Amino acid sequence: MARQQPTDAGETPALPGPVLVTTPLTEEVVLALRAGQPVLITGVLYTARDAAHRRMAEAIESGEELPFDVRGQIIYYVGPTPPPPGKIIGAAGPTTSGRMDKLTPMLLERGLKGMIGKGSRSAEVKGALVKHKAVYFGGLGGAGALMSKRIRAAELVAYEDLGTEAIRRLEVEDFPVIVINDCYGGDAYAEARLRWKKI
Repeated sequence: MARQQPTDAGETPALPGPVLVTTPLTEEVVLALRAGQPVLITGVLYTARDAAHRRMAEAIESGEELPFDVRGQIIYYVGPTPPPPGKIIGAAGPTTSGRMDKLTPMLLERGLKGMIGKGSRSAEVKGALVKHKAVYFGGLGGAGALMSKRIRAAELVAYEDLGTEAIRRLEVEDFPVIVINDCYGGDAYAEARLRWKKI
């Protein structure tokens, strides 16, 4: 579900507030999102970085099942640090998304609807987002400790031998991201560069 965050009665905000999104993502929700929108995600995210993506690609190529059903899900490109005593998880900031570009289209083909990371995506990934109606969110780089405060639970799912790069299931509440690439070809980074050139 996606809905605009409510404001106090009679208040007219200068800028739209964040869109509230719950997982799993439906095509209807993805179609409602636009590049540049702030979003707060509540629900489940799955973590996976380079090594986990290679394992999943090998599984697909071998005709094996993936360790979780990617349909409607969001993958967060993160390798959280070990949790301090009494904590659910350590710092959990996004890693550079371009590392996953070659392996992302095959997951989008199988129903993945969202990804969270930092940095730009390749033309191939942007095209796949349009083709498969999916979205790429930008996380808060350099704010791993802050991001971890929005994680309510963490559970190991697969590839334990990969350590911090293992796949984990995270339960999050009001997890802050920004839509970077929408399913219409919109690109928040490109649009920002154009605005700066006009100044």
